[in-house]
Amino acid sequence: MMTTPACKQCNYEFTYENNGVIVCPDCDYAWSPNATHEEQSEDAIVDANGNVLADGDNIIVIKDLKFKGGVVKMGTKVKNIKLVDGDHNIDCKIDGIGAMGLKSEFVKKA
Repeated sequence: MMTTPACKQCNYEFTYENNGVIVCPDCDYAWSPNATHEEQSEDAIVDANGNVLADGDNIIVIKDLKFKGGVVKMGTKVKNIKLVDGDHNIDCKIDGIGAMGLKSEFVKKA
């Protein structure tokens, strides 16, 4: 039986692997076991699955996002993102909508 490492945030020992990401059921912290220490820093921006995002990545929206003037539909593909500091930590251009800020919790890495 494969053992998983203890949680890096709360040291809970009963973690599990889900789609290549180690998840802590106690504090809901998720991290990639293959990521370098630099990618694991507190400043790293991760998607809904715990994958570390970087400038230039392609993402997919995982939930319908309503905004003033329309909706970004679930499954919308977004190319060449830019990571920024702030409430919305992704700047991007969405075809048919234009420039927009997104939260990383509503996207997954493509």
